[in-house]
Amino acid sequence: MPYEPPTHTVERSLRATTGAKIIAGVDEVGRGAWAGPVTVCAAITGLRRPPAGLTDSKLLTIKRRTELAVELHTWVTSYALGHASPEEIDALGMTAALRLAAGRALEALPVRPEAVILDGKHDYLGAPWRVRTVIKGDQSCVAVAAASVLAKVQRDKMMAELGVDHADFGFADNAGYPSPVHKAALEERGPTPHHRLSWAYLDALPQWRHLKKVRTWTDASVPAMNGQLGFDF
Repeated sequence: MPYEPPTHTVERSLRATTGAKIIAGVDEVGRGAWAGPVTVCAAITGLRRPPAGLTDSKLLTIKRRTELAVELHTWVTSYALGHASPEEIDALGMTAALRLAAGRALEALPVRPEAVILDGKHDYLGAPWRVRTVIKGDQSCVAVAAASVLAKVQRDKMMAELGVDHADFGFADNAGYPSPVHKAALEERGPTPHHRLSWAYLDALPQWRHLKKVRTWTDASVPAMNGQLGFDF
């Protein structure tokens, strides 16, 4: 299937229909991980030609993704990152944690966006933001693709740093997502301070099950033990 680079089609549509000129693309990474924060990037790019090869971070090699992130740091008009910690995810649920992280990213921008393009079909942001959701926006929209790359590279770096003190878990390679190395370390050592303790993976670890935090909220986005939801590494 030929590569279709992202365009400014959605941005132009929003400009035409809403009058918005400052438009941020928003994407997240870490939704389905067992450890680490969920990270959201908000990026404002304007309508300039994007760097060659820009697309969804999941479709890029680590080398190319890292190179693009360096280029994007100075190419984007502005960007900001927001995080929600494992403790916040456990306390609030994933949807509310995403809203919190995205709000932090948007509020940290030097200018307030007049509209937001949000990757996916579900608007977890809501008021006061004017949101346009776009399924696979990280492949089709320039600003969302830029946010995707910046979020992924930054979170991977954070997880590698966290993994220095927890080498057996392989965070530098799996970024806190399920992997054979991660699962084996959990069985032997139990969760680190960076793990999400409301996640269902603890149900399969009898010796550590007592650490599980009981959820008082309902959130269908929480992944099951098989880790198949939200895989993006």
